[in-house]
Amino acid sequence: MVQKIALFNHKGGVSKTTTTFNLGWMLASKGKRVILVDTDPQCNLTGIALKEETEDDEARIENIYKTHSNIKTALAPAFESQPRPIEAVNCIPIEGQEGLFLLPGHVGFTEYEVILSKAQEISGSMQKLKNLPGAISDLLEKTANKFNADYILIDMSPSLGGINQNLLMTSDFFLVPTTTDFFSEMAIDSLSKILSKWCTWAKIASTNPVLRESAYPFPEFRLKFLGIIVQNYISFRGKETAAFQKFIEKIEMTVSSKLKPILERNNLLLPNQVYTEQGINSSFTLTKISNFNSLIALSHEHSTPVYALTRQQLGYGILGEQNQNKQDEFRETFSELADKIIALSSSYAVSA
Repeated sequence: MVQKIALFNHKGGVSKTTTTFNLGWMLASKGKRVILVDTDPQCNLTGIALKEETEDDEARIENIYKTHSNIKTALAPAFESQPRPIEAVNCIPIEGQEGLFLLPGHVGFTEYEVILSKAQEISGSMQKLKNLPGAISDLLEKTANKFNADYILIDMSPSLGGINQNLLMTSDFFLVPTTTDFFSEMAIDSLSKILSKWCTWAKIASTNPVLRESAYPFPEFRLKFLGIIVQNYISFRGKETAAFQKFIEKIEMTVSSKLKPILERNNLLLPNQVYTEQGINSSFTLTKISNFNSLIALSHEHSTPVYALTRQQLGYGILGEQNQNKQDEFRETFSELADKIIALSSSYAVSA
């Protein structure tokens, strides 16, 4: 059975897309079949995965969109009342890594925001719009079955709109990438306030007969929290600098004091032993990833994770050696992160 993992933070600029791409590639390198789903209308994940750098690339991507489905057109049967059922997307294999696929994004996906939000009010209009709340989940399940996927990683936009509410509440797990600044701390606090409202809605929706018996049944609510990923801080000799350490401690304190109680209250946590076995404490920090500067740019340029860049792509001389050392660190970090994700999700799958 596929495990759907949402990467969510309504604050932008926290490296959700980079994390999704690198984590998905690493999971696939460990023998898992992974589908990356781009639900952000900026389509950055799609651009990275398909290599959007030159005019020739633009023409190639345009042709892909003419021959392959994407998140918007795949959902059109439900949201545009087309006389055909939702079908699995013919995902695009990502070059360079067997078992890794892309469900492309679409700038116009947010056109469905208003009508989905209305459908999710669970009010008098629900009967007419009953097929919409379960449509995205139905699409992802059908696509996962077609590709025999182990994981779906969902790169979400930085918003608190109806689409993100639906994506998060119909996922199996979620990760919160965050950076080391005051606004990221503020975003964790804000997330704590919105989660309870969304969970209340999802629990009602998942037991509502009208939504459960629709053409695209709303799924069982089973969301669990995997943890946070702290990123983009400056380190010196393998350790974060004092200024960034201060922000990291503040973010972890906010998670422990404000987010954790909400997670407990809404039954969003795995058994404590499951976290403990993976070395995860009450801050739920899965890993810390320092600023890799030019390596991220090289990764995007070559549509390849940082840890898979070749020696030629890394460069030679002193800079090349520095890049290679950073690459080794990045590879180890994401390998350990992927192992934790596999262990946490597998443990829950067995217990469930």
